[in-house]
Amino acid sequence: MKLTAKLAAAVVVLVTACAVNAQETPTDGNEKRVALNEVAVAHDNDGVAALQGTLRTTALNGAPDSPVTNVRLIIKNTSGTPYAFVSGVVTFYDSAGIRCGEGIFKADVLAVDEAFDSDTPGIRIRCEATTWRIVATNLLPRVPPAPPAPVRQP
Repeated sequence: MKLTAKLAAAVVVLVTACAVNAQETPTDGNEKRVALNEVAVAHDNDGVAALQGTLRTTALNGAPDSPVTNVRLIIKNTSGTPYAFVSGVVTFYDSAGIRCGEGIFKADVLAVDEAFDSDTPGIRIRCEATTWRIVATNLLPRVPPAPPAPVRQP
């Protein structure tokens, strides 16, 4: 009886472990962390690179009692789609890979290959950041106006 209970418990643990493993998504590089002097890339829903980010502020030596509160970055539209609105999140990590700061960026009307300079409102970097990433949260494509309908003559 005890052997059957132990065997059943082992099977339940094994099935649970397999189910949990099946739920994990492999990292495909869509939200890759890069060094502060490298270009970070944000992808659209299809996994295609949509935005590139470059830091203008590279001295990010914050601390819990004196966080860095102003970071400037350049965001460039590298997709083939013009956007009516773009927004996203920029995240910073320390040398152990622990997130220690997060801010937002946004812009209206961004053409193909156009770039904009942005700050990150609300950011508080509480560590000496070594890596960063950007994630696009909103990529609203610009839709050209429809041509006027032909006027029918009675």
